[in-house]
Amino acid sequence: MAAASDEALLAGIATGDAVSARTFVRRYQQRVFGLALTILHDRQGAEDVAQEAFVRVWRHAGAFDARRGDVAPWVLTITRNAALDALRLRRATPVEPDAIVALAPPATDRTPADAAEHGFDVDRVRRVLAQLPPEQRDAVLLATFHGRTAAEIATSESIPLGTAKTRIRTGLRKLRERLDEEATR
Repeated sequence: MAAASDEALLAGIATGDAVSARTFVRRYQQRVFGLALTILHDRQGAEDVAQEAFVRVWRHAGAFDARRGDVAPWVLTITRNAALDALRLRRATPVEPDAIVALAPPATDRTPADAAEHGFDVDRVRRVLAQLPPEQRDAVLLATFHGRTAAEIATSESIPLGTAKTRIRTGLRKLRERLDEEATR
């Protein structure tokens, strides 16, 4: 008996056929998990994304149109989108400045003098960040270390977009000015 085509399996999934769904998952599970793991670099997160990807395939199986492309790229696009969604959710979780600095990989090509100077710079930035008003400090950290846009910050903090932009701009300006002041002492 010949193996069912991907399109036939999707048609079976669309009608609720459990055998088609099981066969489809077995056929794609390694590729889906592998792509999710490549994007997330986290085994548990990749398992969650793979499960979410198969749920999305199940939900949209009836909408698949073979005239627009093959099944494999369609499934992997769904997986990629689910993994990127998971990354966005991770990015939205604020992290303390000390935790961010601790994640920095150690530089192996630095001399002890370079390492000491780098440590001094990190301490200076931490100290100056701690002096900023909390709303400016948070906005600067979210924008610079988490890569969040002003619009994302405005949404997460429930503030107007202009206020988020002002907090980022003012916080960065104060940070720069205070670091320059310390450097000239």
